[in-house]
Amino acid sequence: MSDENKTPEEQPASVNPETEAAAAQPEAAEEAGIDPIEVLQAENADLKDRALRTMAEMENLRRRTEKEIKDARQYAVSGFARDMLTVSDNLRRAMDALPDEDRKNADAGIASLIEGVEMIERDLLNQLEKNGVKKLNPEGQKFDPNFHQAMFEVPNTEVPNNTVVQVVQAGYVIGERVLRPAMVGVSKGGPKEVAQPQATAEGAGQTVDKSA
Repeated sequence: MSDENKTPEEQPASVNPETEAAAAQPEAAEEAGIDPIEVLQAENADLKDRALRTMAEMENLRRRTEKEIKDARQYAVSGFARDMLTVSDNLRRAMDALPDEDRKNADAGIASLIEGVEMIERDLLNQLEKNGVKKLNPEGQKFDPNFHQAMFEVPNTEVPNNTVVQVVQAGYVIGERVLRPAMVGVSKGGPKEVAQPQATAEGAGQTVDKSA
């Protein structure tokens, strides 16, 4: 009777080659004079090591994915925020173009208009800050090329060299990235800055990413 015509009970059971090899390995080890228990222990240690490596890789993948999602949410508004800064700049220029004398002598209607424009500017900056955009106030600080763009030098012997003494245009950051560097004037001709010990990672603060 051929195998095709045999009933399922009469057909030989199929054997998994890997299972057969694993079952035969201790016997082969025993025939070779090797303790089969040691062979099984070595296999167990290898499987455990592979499992731990797989778990570590999955954990790293999870962390990377979480960071990518967080960054996508945080920096998704970068382009829009940069455009809104242009609107804020124009509002500020409009206010600065109004002489103080005219502001003091303005009638009730003009005074209300001025107050309204200032409120719009403040509200715009507040909304940007709620979305992670913060304004830089570098005046009096040491010039930092990560945050500032030097436009000119100002002779000043009263402050150390490379101190920001004038802010031409405010700078902004979003999260850990520079959205727009502050355009500044720096001092020249003052005393040299005393060398400071190298900052630790904790004291140095956040790393700035200029890719925004």
